[in-house]
Amino acid sequence: MAFLLMDYFVAPTSIVRRIWGKADTVLFIFAGAAAEFALNKAVDWLYFTGRLPADPLGRLFSTVEYARRIVFADRAGAERAIDSIAAIHAAVEAKRGVAIPAWAYRDVLFLLIAYSIQAFEALERPLSEAEKAEVAETFGRVGQRMGVPNLPATYAAWLVARQQHLAHDLEASPYTTDLYRQYHKHLGGLRYYLLRQAQALVVPPLVRQLLGLGRWSWLPLPLLVYRHTQRLALSQWLRTSLLPTAYRAQILSLDTPPFEMPAVAPRKACPFHRQKVG
Repeated sequence: MAFLLMDYFVAPTSIVRRIWGKADTVLFIFAGAAAEFALNKAVDWLYFTGRLPADPLGRLFSTVEYARRIVFADRAGAERAIDSIAAIHAAVEAKRGVAIPAWAYRDVLFLLIAYSIQAFEALERPLSEAEKAEVAETFGRVGQRMGVPNLPATYAAWLVARQQHLAHDLEASPYTTDLYRQYHKHLGGLRYYLLRQAQALVVPPLVRQLLGLGRWSWLPLPLLVYRHTQRLALSQWLRTSLLPTAYRAQILSLDTPPFEMPAVAPRKACPFHRQKVG
């Protein structure tokens, strides 16, 4: 009864919780985000502290951690997490002496919306228009809480804004080359190859073109087989074997949605930079 009476930022029955409550889906969101982060014209902000190239997987997983805290915490906990993100970014801006562009904040929210939808559809089933709208509305409320201006009010408006952002805010740069060099270094050859195949499956055509990912991915057939055998011990072993050892436990824990996450104090680490403040 207490569970039913609690006020949540994202309803327990929301499709957003289903999307972010499974490790496989979150990994594909991670793959798409890693691709688009590398191309964003504001990627220099991710290099400001110098820690992103040293641990790109850890930095991206910290973004996942914050997103899941927002999705699964009660409303007060989710709003504390959002306020913490806003405050930490404000501190980084003050340290650098310039503001992060509003369009860069929107880009991050937009890619979370886009890859939540793309990852789930690649692994599970097509989403209805209402479910897609729910995803967009959820992360739109995150942006509103952070004070991000000019957010689209509807899913249809988001589709238009998303295309505009893709056209104007992405470019291949030396940062792109360096980030992919670090992905390769930290993942190893086989996992890096699989990352690029996963990215080719979920990213839009412009991103595939800019990153040289090719026009298609061979993953759909193996994923179809995996969907029907994922509960078998062999499939579980294969999946676990492909995970980076240093992050294996953290990734597998994503299969356990924290429906009753305890309240946590705001962290003093930016989910994108890990910049220490205070």
